[in-house]
Amino acid sequence: MATKTETKAAPKAKAAAPKAKAAAPKAGGATKPNALQQPLKPSAELGAIVGTSPLPRGEVVSKVWDYIKKNNLQNPQNKREILADDKLKKVFGKDKCTMFEMNKHLAAHLKS
Repeated sequence: MATKTETKAAPKAKAAAPKAKAAAPKAGGATKPNALQQPLKPSAELGAIVGTSPLPRGEVVSKVWDYIKKNNLQNPQNKREILADDKLKKVFGKDKCTMFEMNKHLAAHLKS
């Protein structure tokens, strides 16, 4: 009779780590940029803040946040709220906006 230790299979070697998704395009050709990487043309109102040249959506959001922080436009009591100055009022359409609403307003001012 075999004992339990004799019938036990040898421990399996650890599986190789899963391969990471390829970040670089394949050598065969360039890949199409995803929605966040595609350059979009800002409207004249948004262009006053981020510039008029086409920019990817992520850079637009970063530049708007830089503008907000540089001009101290966050509500001190509620940091999620943005208090719009004259330039931002043209983009947001109102005096105050939450950071979550901001992307909705920015999207209305970006064209492909």
